[in-house]
Amino acid sequence: MLNNDGKLIEVGSLSKRYGDGENVFENVNFDIYKNEFICLIGHSGCGKSTILNALAGLENATSGSILMNGKEVVKPSLERGVVFQSHALLPWLTVGDNIGFALKAKTPTISTSDLTQKIDFYLNMVGLAKVKDKKPSQLSGGMKQRVGIARAFATQPELLLMDEPFGALDALTRGVIQDELVNIVDETQQTVFMITHDIDEAILLADRIFLMSNGPRAFLAEIVENTIPKPRHRDNIHHHAHYYKIRNHLLDFLVHRSKALQQQSQRPSHPKVINFSQMAWDGL
Repeated sequence: MLNNDGKLIEVGSLSKRYGDGENVFENVNFDIYKNEFICLIGHSGCGKSTILNALAGLENATSGSILMNGKEVVKPSLERGVVFQSHALLPWLTVGDNIGFALKAKTPTISTSDLTQKIDFYLNMVGLAKVKDKKPSQLSGGMKQRVGIARAFATQPELLLMDEPFGALDALTRGVIQDELVNIVDETQQTVFMITHDIDEAILLADRIFLMSNGPRAFLAEIVENTIPKPRHRDNIHHHAHYYKIRNHLLDFLVHRSKALQQQSQRPSHPKVINFSQMAWDGL
């Protein structure tokens, strides 16, 4: 299921340790291809957010490397947009101005007419054109999160990083935003790396699902290729023959195998790849 456009991100032998303690994770290796949607799943303490922050250039790993388009990632860049668990909107600005702030950071010379056009375009994309002039305090949690997503997409990053962006939302709102995200990613062909604890969300959104063992000394143990074809819809995805095979595999990993793998003395150099079409496990 890998895209033929080539690698966007190459992560090699990545490890992170704080102070004199044990490694949070170690020897993490993976690639991300252009136009892919990756979901990373693992229990708390396995270093998921640290890996995302390292990809964003917000945090340095202890060892290993991250390359984007062949260049080392060493600091934040507008090539990589981030949507955090909190919406992180600027409360003194209107919804439109929050998006405009990001657009002007990306293109300081943007004209007023182009700025207005782009703000309207991205607010329409997330269904929030009517709240353009409202402050974040006047919006619901789901609306704030959609503004955060619109702001991230507005800068047109090559890689969009999302750290459990829907975790604090109720199930109904979460489902609505998931559907919108599916449509937006399909329209923009955006490359996405997203952390989630929700296996159904991962199956709906991801092309590949990365599974981390428990920490400390966590490692990327498996990569499950999502063999359910796109477009996927929440109301009928469970009818596909591979849905419960994938779901049961993910659940079994999180409940049983992720903890057992933590006890291994040797960390594999590469994760196992699971593809239910091939019904085989192959090393990357």
